[in-house]
Amino acid sequence: MKTLTLNVQDSFVQDFLTIIDQYKDKVELQKDKNLENDPYFYERQKELHQIRNDIKNAQSELILFEDFAQRTRQLEKELELKYAH
Repeated sequence: MKTLTLNVQDSFVQDFLTIIDQYKDKVELQKDKNLENDPYFYERQKELHQIRNDIKNAQSELILFEDFAQRTRQLEKELELKYAH
């Protein structure tokens, strides 16, 4: 058996189900639980994999939260000094 993803327009779902009903011995319908919980699951998954690959390939830098907080405080101080007047 092969697994396929099929996108059906909302207005056509009932008609589609009626059409494939005659093939219920050959077709199995399943809801994707990932999409039920998060409609953007696969887009987010792809993005996270890309971020992970970027970090592994040194195209992005992963820093500790403490370092980020320190850099942010330093930037705030610089901006306050620059735009204080």
